[in-house]
Amino acid sequence: MAKIKYYYDTKTCRYERVKISRTDKILNLLGLFFIAGILAGAFAFAYLTYFPSKKELGLEQEKQELLLKYKVLNQEISEASSMLEALQERDNKLYRAIFEAEPIPMEMRKGGTGGATRYKDIVSEHLQQSELVINTLYKVDNLKKQMYIQTKSYDELIDLAKSKSKMMASIPAIQPIAKKDLTSFASGFGYRMHPIYKVRKMHTGCDLAAPRGTPIYASGDGKVIKADWSSGYGKTVEIDHGYGYMTRYAHMSNIKVRPGQKIKRGEMIGNVGSTGLSVSPHLHYEVHYNGKPVNPVNYFFNDLTPAEFDEMLEAASRDGQSLGGGSCEHHDH
Repeated sequence: MAKIKYYYDTKTCRYERVKISRTDKILNLLGLFFIAGILAGAFAFAYLTYFPSKKELGLEQEKQELLLKYKVLNQEISEASSMLEALQERDNKLYRAIFEAEPIPMEMRKGGTGGATRYKDIVSEHLQQSELVINTLYKVDNLKKQMYIQTKSYDELIDLAKSKSKMMASIPAIQPIAKKDLTSFASGFGYRMHPIYKVRKMHTGCDLAAPRGTPIYASGDGKVIKADWSSGYGKTVEIDHGYGYMTRYAHMSNIKVRPGQKIKRGEMIGNVGSTGLSVSPHLHYEVHYNGKPVNPVNYFFNDLTPAEFDEMLEAASRDGQSLGGGSCEHHDH
């Protein structure tokens, strides 16, 4: 039972009973509830802070595991980026240099993906570790872009390797007459005494002396563009090797190919003879690059050892008499 309270009334000089209104009772009750709510909230906060539930403990452990995995993932991304940088440097300085291709600028290789801010639309800003997630996504996307550029570079290198292989097979690189059949290197590239006119004229090829009927071989892959008689040269074969190269084989006794025929290096195209302006059986052999005659001796590298090549150069430099009509006046294009 509630305790009755009194107060002393100075007007009546007597104790009067304290009367509490209903409003006061309600306000007192509400105040009590308010204070109780504050105390309960403080107690609950302290309890949840220092005594988390089993579910909260599980969520916190999962959060820490995810943070650890993100850190490991970022480390692996950094290691992958370092490996990719090494591949990019090797690609630019070695592979692309071998195939004479322009290096890919590093600023192009490392081009960004628009900045990390583009990921804020897909990552909630209320996420505690949003910056970590955004930076990881940015690194992954940037790594993927660099890998894509590198794969395209390798595709280009594969095409260049195929083209290079085809080019190396096409460039004149062997003697058109086998070493065992060669009697002598009769005359080289340069000004020589013409055997018929007895004046010094430009000899635009080299004369390889060999017995009549000796096989003549194509010095590189290509297509026959001429297989016919040519003024001064006699029976002549011309082969277009592509890449700016053309070879001419003159004074032949027999022609074994026809115009338009595709030829492989080392394939027999005819026989040594002495047709046209020639004084003895030999092959007059020319190499043209971009429409101009060049020294054929520089294109015998697949057949000769260094010592043999030096000997050939010495023989080619002798100012002797050519055996056939290899002067400029006999060019018939």
